[in-house]
Amino acid sequence: MRRVSLFSTLAAAICLSGLSAQAAGGRYVHPADRAEERIIPMYGNLPACEDPAVLGAITSRFNSREANFWGPLQAVSFDRVRPIAWRPWGDDFIPRRFCTARVLTNDGVLRRVDYSVRENLGLFGYTWNVNWCVSGLDRHRSYAPDCKMARP
Repeated sequence: MRRVSLFSTLAAAICLSGLSAQAAGGRYVHPADRAEERIIPMYGNLPACEDPAVLGAITSRFNSREANFWGPLQAVSFDRVRPIAWRPWGDDFIPRRFCTARVLTNDGVLRRVDYSVRENLGLFGYTWNVNWCVSGLDRHRSYAPDCKMARP
């Protein structure tokens, strides 16, 4: 008959209980540290990737930036819109929805656009905001290489 020590049983119980309380990143997040429990709570009430307000915000800002700084390039339409990740770093970070799509520009070229919809990062922290990068048009290399830093 095999005897199991109290120490090994206790160690196994601690490991198993820790696995059930881990966040997306594989680390433990105490329930009181979740974004929903902050002084100004964040509930993750974000629009979907294909929401017209989200795509409209990207179109408006892209067209404005191109017209003011780079030339006549304009976004015309989006297709293949799909989510990539939802709160990939865990429940204690600002809720973010990561998405990707293709944007058709007025020069007839389809380009990949990576974007994230982020809670409480809009005007004065009262609403959601969109952070985006169009592949091949990151001229200042803010999200280099090839918009990788705009993805999770």
